Amino acid sequence: QLQLVESGGGLVQVGGSLRLSCAASGRSFSSYAMGWFRQTPGKEREREFVAAVTWSGTSTYYADSVKGRFTISRDNAKNTVYLQMNSLKPEDTAVYYCAAAEQSKIVPDSFFYADNEYAYWGQGTQVTVSS
Repeated sequence: QLQLVESGGGLVQVGGSLRLSCAASGRSFSSYAMGWFRQTPGKEREREFVAAVTWSGTSTYYADSVKGRFTISRDNAKNTVYLQMNSLKPEDTAVYYCAAAEQSKIVPDSFFYADNEYAYWGQGTQVTVSS
């Protein structure tokens, strides 16, 4: 089992920044690829991919909508993954979820974008961008 707890959400104005954190406890954190997904109001059945990072931190993946504005990183010594969000827009308003996918072998890039590959999820943190 891996437990994930997000923090850092809140209310921010357009153009502002937030940094989300996801602290993991339980099984070996460094064995997992980590991702951030989000759900927007009215789309509670959809988990939109935001960003992901491999277990080693050497490769990252981003949705086109956040590329150049968001940065995902991880600190395996602290069992924590981060999402730095800059130049925030109203359409970034969502509940943001941290997720973990066991990465025990070489996988295709598509692996990181698929929410059904992630076995462990946090409870979510609300991000609201006001105009």
